[in-house]
Amino acid sequence: MRTPVLAINFKTYPTAFGRKALEVAKAAERIAKEVGIEVIVIPPHTELRSILESVEIPVYAQHGDPLSFGAHTGWIPIEALKEVGVHGVLLNHSEHRLRLDEIVKGVDMAKKLGLETLVCADTAVTAAAVAAIEPTALAVEPPELIGTGIAVSKAKPEVITSTVERVRRVNKDVIILTGAGISKAEDVEAAIRLGTAGVLVASAIMKAPDPAKVIKEMAEAAAKTWKA
Repeated sequence: MRTPVLAINFKTYPTAFGRKALEVAKAAERIAKEVGIEVIVIPPHTELRSILESVEIPVYAQHGDPLSFGAHTGWIPIEALKEVGVHGVLLNHSEHRLRLDEIVKGVDMAKKLGLETLVCADTAVTAAAVAAIEPTALAVEPPELIGTGIAVSKAKPEVITSTVERVRRVNKDVIILTGAGISKAEDVEAAIRLGTAGVLVASAIMKAPDPAKVIKEMAEAAAKTWKA
């Protein structure tokens, strides 16, 4: 994973499937090349193969279970995601929580398979615990701000600064992202100025009338602020 980072979680909005999902992914790829930053797309599992076949930017799965192949109806083994061809996996999003032991096992399994991991944490303390596991990246996301349009970088900047401070005591290399309520370019700029390397964003892009416009504005803000 390169920095700065704009990670786009498609969630399961109407735009996260079929033709619309491909349009968002292709726009993300085009803008990533134009602006020169890392743009990661995180579509639903049903869309992984078609998007992987259509773009060259990193594609992550929205979740993976730390299980080997076997009798696990309804689960998504990380090994299966590797077979599909994803570059990484999002773990412990507030909408799909995992226990700490499951996160440990998931990160370890992903590493052995050569996959990157982006692990979500709701507090600075949780983020520090996650950092000790040595994922590729972590995103701090107070769950009460997710989907509100109120950026954590504005509502609770101390959460970000405290997270950066605690995480760096444990792990000096993990990439730290800001999530929750990121809605415009100014939020991306604020997140980076507070010490993180980019953002994890969802509804601001996936529910926008023009997703490509928002992606470009955020990508440009990330590139400009990171360079400064």
